[in-house]
Amino acid sequence: MLQRFVRAVAILFAILVGGTLGYTLIEGWPLLDSLYMTVITIATVGFREVRPLGGAGRLMTMALILAGVGALGYSFGTIVEFMVEGHLRAILEGRRMQKRISELSGHYIVVGIGRVGSVVARSLAEEGVPFVVIDSCDECKAAAEEAGWLFVHGDATSEEVLLQAGVKRAKGLVAAVDTDADNLFVVLTARMLNPDLFIVARSTSLASERKILASGADRVITPNVIGGRRMAAMLLRPVVADYLDVVMHGDALEYRLDAMRVRPGSELDGKTIAEAQVRDKTGAFVLAVRSGDAVNPNPGAGTRFAAGDEIIALGTREQLAKLERMV
Repeated sequence: MLQRFVRAVAILFAILVGGTLGYTLIEGWPLLDSLYMTVITIATVGFREVRPLGGAGRLMTMALILAGVGALGYSFGTIVEFMVEGHLRAILEGRRMQKRISELSGHYIVVGIGRVGSVVARSLAEEGVPFVVIDSCDECKAAAEEAGWLFVHGDATSEEVLLQAGVKRAKGLVAAVDTDADNLFVVLTARMLNPDLFIVARSTSLASERKILASGADRVITPNVIGGRRMAAMLLRPVVADYLDVVMHGDALEYRLDAMRVRPGSELDGKTIAEAQVRDKTGAFVLAVRSGDAVNPNPGAGTRFAAGDEIIALGTREQLAKLERMV
């Protein structure tokens, strides 16, 4: 459709240029008079000739009428079709997008896909979990559509926009707008709409963390503080930092941390780590076990699992999947 639109405009432009040059060369008219005569001839408005025409000029005028009327009709029809079709496509795509979002449940919402939010969205996409992004900028909308992300265009401090993203059915939300005030309002509105929502918010300063937590966020992250601590760790303990990079983000074998809850009657329920042979059967490392409010940060082989315990484990995606089947 775009090629037809460009072709129609090019044909119309070529006829305008050709007619203008023709009158100039054949009749010796100024360019402005030649262009005016070309336009009124193609448009068939019935105005009289700008100047008297000779025999060659009349022949060219007849040819211009035949070519121009057809080209004008084709160009106008193509342009209108392009505009209408583009508008209809946008409406239909918006409805399809909203239908897909309305079918989601237990998904995540990323508010703001700037420098921080876009990283969050890409990470969720890599994990294969369903999510919806919200932003008010047109460039972000184009970037989200190109990436294939579900997108809601609007201000996330508005209840209507959050409802469009399915906040009442969502499992978690990340507030990563540029300003702390906007993040606070997003958290406050989202918490009001869904009291069970797990909310992680971005903060630009430590002074804002307490306020955002008070507004309803479960966790608040300050990227510049985390970045500074990370840089200090690289400076003071470069070997440890390099090791963690290789283990967690290496190209050959990527390990990840995950948490999972022991279900009643599962293979781990009532057994110790040694009895369940977790390491031998899955290859994953059990780093910690949380029972109620108590956390065992270094569980030994004799640590016994119970239904409801949360296990924090380290392993590859495949190893953690095996452990999840056991719980």
